[in-house]
Amino acid sequence: MGEAAWLVETDDIESVLALEAALAPLLRSGEGVWADVDDLVPAARTLLVVARRTTNLADLANGIRAAAGRATRGAPSGTTTVTEIPVHYDGPDLDDVAAHTGLTRAEVVAAHTGTPWRVGFGGFAPGFAYLVGGDPRLVVPRRTEPRTRVPVGAVALAGEFSGIYPRESPGGWQLLGTTDAVLWDVDREPPALLVPGTTVRFTEVTS
Repeated sequence: MGEAAWLVETDDIESVLALEAALAPLLRSGEGVWADVDDLVPAARTLLVVARRTTNLADLANGIRAAAGRATRGAPSGTTTVTEIPVHYDGPDLDDVAAHTGLTRAEVVAAHTGTPWRVGFGGFAPGFAYLVGGDPRLVVPRRTEPRTRVPVGAVALAGEFSGIYPRESPGGWQLLGTTDAVLWDVDREPPALLVPGTTVRFTEVTS
């Protein structure tokens, strides 16, 4: 990927997270070729390993392959941060999600709140996080007709992911409800509330 990075293709998001967990301690060590690596950028099926132009890409490739051989699916990313997101489960697609999954509305909410999610990677808009590892019963398709306006704070599902819209925008995800949590704040460090590796627990607001 250019003169100073490798784009590693994997089978699925779990493989991406396993490889990232294997590489992160090497970056923190700053030893050998890892002293020249600046960043790891996960996505749904790839991991971008960004280095400086001074690094030896062949050596870096060998290091990545060695780490991949040690990667363990389900391994922790090295962070233990847990963020709780309170949600009003009154979304317009809650009935559609129930129909897709064969669950009742209450069971959809219980499934969404009952299993912790992990931030796999960010994208789409500043502060938007793709959350993985939730209840497998909640895998649902995107809407056949995307909305032109999804409100800020909308909590949604699409495929294997859950996510929260950090600002008003078009979108085709299934909307379960809304949260008042601020996903992106330039005056906060880091600006994103949900960074890769964070554990997210959704809670139901009942009042």
